[in-house]
Amino acid sequence: MAIELLPAFIREHYECHEWRHACAVLKQDFPHEWADILDVLTHFRLNRSYITQPGGRKSQVSEWIDSRLYAKGWQEKTFDTKIVVDEAAQESPTHGVDCFKNRVALEIEWNNKGQCPVAC
Repeated sequence: MAIELLPAFIREHYECHEWRHACAVLKQDFPHEWADILDVLTHFRLNRSYITQPGGRKSQVSEWIDSRLYAKGWQEKTFDTKIVVDEAAQESPTHGVDCFKNRVALEIEWNNKGQCPVAC
């Protein structure tokens, strides 16, 4: 399995899933982006305050991860998409991703609403 390409620290501290050999593709074809992702995940620590303090527009977890990736040249990106059938184009809703760099897109999701991972 290509998921074995992830460093042991990542596999031990995160629940990891892979789809269509993503680890192998990232490591081989996008080595700089792969290194950025591993560096951010390796240095992230989940602080109690990230869970216990009320949120706003974006959680502190997402904010921490996004800011580290932005510092490495990643950026928020919006894609205009359309569906073409028999040469007739139909505009599709625009889609945005949190972090994008060199054809690699990451969607950062964190939601602790309704969950209590620490003693409540």
